[in-house]
Amino acid sequence: MSHSVISIEVERTLAGSSNRAQEVLAVEEPLEIRLNGRVASITMRTPGNDEELAIGFLFTEGILRDGLSIAGVRACGSGRVVRVELADEAEVSFARLDRNFYTTSSCGVCGKTSLDAIETTARWPIRPAAASVAVTPALILSLPAALREAQEVFASTGGLHASALFDDTGRLLLVREDVGRHNALDKVIGAELLAGRLPAHDRVLLVSGRASFELVQKAAMAAIPVLAAIGAPSSLAAELARRVGMTLIGFVREGRFNVYAGAERVVHG
Repeated sequence: MSHSVISIEVERTLAGSSNRAQEVLAVEEPLEIRLNGRVASITMRTPGNDEELAIGFLFTEGILRDGLSIAGVRACGSGRVVRVELADEAEVSFARLDRNFYTTSSCGVCGKTSLDAIETTARWPIRPAAASVAVTPALILSLPAALREAQEVFASTGGLHASALFDDTGRLLLVREDVGRHNALDKVIGAELLAGRLPAHDRVLLVSGRASFELVQKAAMAAIPVLAAIGAPSSLAAELARRVGMTLIGFVREGRFNVYAGAERVVHG
């Protein structure tokens, strides 16, 4: 069995009768991220792709500027610690580590100590619609099925969020799962940064739940021009998407969707 899931005995009740059975649950465990030996964050996550998660978190929080900043990254100890070492000449904002970075699996913003600490400054601006990706309604509506097919752990547990990157033809490029929606996206962005594929000017991002402010912020850090969500966006997410020039789409399900920002990238006909 994957280290991302665990089997436990449960008592199931159906139509007034009960029986004992085995149930598969998604694992939730703490991960400590250390930067040059200093604790940068403790986050609750689903084990797997921990190095990507660490790099994605440090990048989307504006602590790392780019992949060239990284001299090494490795999991160590019990597997609940990832150490990130910086290149000698790396540009890094250690001042951002001064705020509390404990995060739960449900929210990546709760541990931050002030509203001023929430927004980060993106290195790469999102390209205007004329110079970036365009999507059709058919392409947008095809994304959820492609994501569901690729969600291995969700299929067995029903308890994980996912983030997935697609190209402008709707081809699935990368998917990551986690109990935390922000962790799933950090894993995707971390993988792209480590592979040297950022900025992501020609990519479409789909997230399995709602589109929160923090997910728009993280996508903006990677210069992703289109973010689609199965669920609803928040008002602050829509406001940020408009401010940074991102296309934000919500309620992508049952043959429909709403565009909350950047409608010029959705091409009809």
